[in-house]
Amino acid sequence: MRFLFCFILFISLNSFGQWKSYTMSVRGDTLNRVDMKGRKQGPWLIHIDGLRGEKGYEEEGYFENDVKEGTWKRYSLEGIKIAEENYHWGKLNGVSKYYTYNGGLLREESWRAMDPANPFDTVAVYDLHDPTKIKERVVVKNDGIALKHGVWKYYDPAEGTIVKTEKYQLDKLITDNGETVDDDLKPIGFANDGKNKSDTAGKKMAKPQAIIDYEKKNSGKKKIKVRDGQTGN
Repeated sequence: MRFLFCFILFISLNSFGQWKSYTMSVRGDTLNRVDMKGRKQGPWLIHIDGLRGEKGYEEEGYFENDVKEGTWKRYSLEGIKIAEENYHWGKLNGVSKYYTYNGGLLREESWRAMDPANPFDTVAVYDLHDPTKIKERVVVKNDGIALKHGVWKYYDPAEGTIVKTEKYQLDKLITDNGETVDDDLKPIGFANDGKNKSDTAGKKMAKPQAIIDYEKKNSGKKKIKVRDGQTGN
């Protein structure tokens, strides 16, 4: 019996020995594991205190080789779920949901993670009117990011009803008639934070070289009144 107890203890110590650091939950589970290579592994619980007016929160999920993988849930410090995100390769993938601090559903986002091991990736483009039908497969350059891909839904958190939807294909906004909104032609509120700026707006007209030479020659001297061609007072 004593030999069996020592054997079980040896197995337990050996399993803990593979971690550089970890914490123990109240139930005896190992959390926040860091392997001998310094990589986060397995179940994690992260606590963030409030700072400079920003509310604190806690989030829980799994790490795989130092990147988030699978479903991660975020809670207010009062225990209310405020976000549920899905990850693959450490990037947002699939549907993510965000809630108010009162628990009402605020927004659903749809993402497509890109495999960081491949310089290019193949992404399925689904029919806008039949989400189960693949219209085509597109090869895209992998910049190591997640792409907006699918339907985004915005809710009235009090009523639980959808107030707006957006459709994206490979990070491009799609209009109701199936056309892609070009980055430079997006309507107000999408790419420009509500500001409709042209390429020339706010830019000063370049000075002629003769004016630049004159100002350089007379810099530091008493200000000279120059006739600029205007008439009247």
